[in-house]
Amino acid sequence: MIPQSFIQDLLHRVDIVDVIDRHVKLKKAGTNFSACCPFHSEKSPSFTVSPTKQFYHCFGCGAHGTAISFLMEYSGLGFVEAVKDLAQNLGLTVPEERGDQPGNYRSRTHSEEGEDLNAIMLTAAHFYRAALKDAPEAIAYLKKRGLSGDIAKKFGVGYAPEGWQNLERAYPNYQSGALTTVGLVKQNDEGRRYDIFRDRIMFPIVDVKGNVIGFGGRVLETGEPKYLNSPETPLFEKGRELYGLYQARRAIRDAGRAIVVEGYMDVVALAQHGIEYAVATLGTATTPMHVQKLLRQTDEIVYCFDGDNAGRRAAWRALENSLGQLADGKQVRFLFLPQGEDPDSYVRQHGRENFEALLDSAKTLSQFLLDELSSRVDRSTSEGRARLLQEAKPLVKEITAPMLSLMLRKRLAELAGITQQELDAEFQIKSQPSAAPAHRRALPAQRSMMQMVMELATLDPAVAAKVDRASLADGVGVPGIDQNELRALRHLLDLTKNDDKPLNIGEYFRGAEDEALFAAVEAGTLRWQASGLTGAEVEAEFHGAWRQLLDRIRRARGNALLEKRAQQGWSADEQAQFLLLQQQVTTPAAH
Repeated sequence: MIPQSFIQDLLHRVDIVDVIDRHVKLKKAGTNFSACCPFHSEKSPSFTVSPTKQFYHCFGCGAHGTAISFLMEYSGLGFVEAVKDLAQNLGLTVPEERGDQPGNYRSRTHSEEGEDLNAIMLTAAHFYRAALKDAPEAIAYLKKRGLSGDIAKKFGVGYAPEGWQNLERAYPNYQSGALTTVGLVKQNDEGRRYDIFRDRIMFPIVDVKGNVIGFGGRVLETGEPKYLNSPETPLFEKGRELYGLYQARRAIRDAGRAIVVEGYMDVVALAQHGIEYAVATLGTATTPMHVQKLLRQTDEIVYCFDGDNAGRRAAWRALENSLGQLADGKQVRFLFLPQGEDPDSYVRQHGRENFEALLDSAKTLSQFLLDELSSRVDRSTSEGRARLLQEAKPLVKEITAPMLSLMLRKRLAELAGITQQELDAEFQIKSQPSAAPAHRRALPAQRSMMQMVMELATLDPAVAAKVDRASLADGVGVPGIDQNELRALRHLLDLTKNDDKPLNIGEYFRGAEDEALFAAVEAGTLRWQASGLTGAEVEAEFHGAWRQLLDRIRRARGNALLEKRAQQGWSADEQAQFLLLQQQVTTPAAH
């Protein structure tokens, strides 16, 4: 573990503008710097770098982070590598400490006994890799599938030997509960422990930091299940991870698109033939989180499925989960391979050029959606056209990209033989008002009051440090108060009080439960900066938001007490609490 104090000190010393400017040419834009985003294609700059807050944010694709995040995302470095790279440039030595030290938020990567789960998975990866060298049948199988030693090394391919307790050779304490926690070992009803993966080609699953978080095991020839994936663990959540994304990020940016396939061998085989921008889902359907991750990397996703019924069902599920993630300028397409072919077999038989020619001819999302829905009805009848609209309605309403939605509705109206206005009325879609003129002090978009307080507290920690954070305790466990946001706000205010330096909250909460929330909070501070408020106005905004928040909390607690009185009655103490809350709501608290 790298101490959190060192990470924060490193980010105070490093100049994020210099770090990013080495790779992406930045231009001064007021107090910040801007550029076209390096993580997605765009014509006008939406990528902003804040030298005062030491983070970047793209208002187009949502990419967000620190100098550490940038090196990880842009250069493909692991977390430790990125920290060491920055430290080396500053002449600093990176210290280490145990993962159970107070203040470390990465507890999910350690067992209750303090064992490093990432280190356990890395040991397994090394063991399987070494075992492959002594497994001629496994090597022969990989060669038969056309894989070279170099490509196997790039993906860390290994082999889990036959036998029930081979991992006992890799771990001195084979009885450790951490081995079951990470999904390497199981224990039967009689208490006997055994390896989960046996006689399988092993594909390490790696997260964006380069950590091994799980494995996929494939049988050598025949057997069931054909693919066996790690179970859900503290490190590994199938619906969030994509096999091969860590290795493919640079190629995805260079190619301008990502291919989503169904199997590990497909990813590795395509990479073997020079198509290095493929990833695979992990034994689950494509999820909205998968789509979000990929659209952060590129403007085009091509789903590549078998042409059978199962492939088309998988494609339809991918379509449904992509609709709400799309933005205008982003594109999702669908490629169905000839019957009996998969990406692995097709590229080996027909080569890279032919495979990429198929990619170029893949159906757009709107084509696939309209073709699929039209195939289910008889459009020559009024009833069939009515059913077409009925099935299309919930799908169209999922689309958040305005222009794509408009074009799709126009085409649907043509197919149904009605006007677009009639279709919009039936779908209950209101016409978008024309954009209002920009104002110098356009304030941030509507967000929760708690998130607004967090944004302003991050913008001016000195002001936030003076408020009575104990008042927030009234909201704990109260219905109607977002407990996740409340917990995050209390934690943030504690940090502003106890830390004598500005805190980079995005990096502090990397990998934590509230990581996404605090990234959104940091991005919100850029909007407040752009509003042109002075320091005194920021302070006034904070106190106003703080008073409103306390009023909401006190009203919610008062309502909870009233409900309790109606159901169970009140104690004298609860009655006194209610009267005090009423007085506090009507009389703004002093600051």
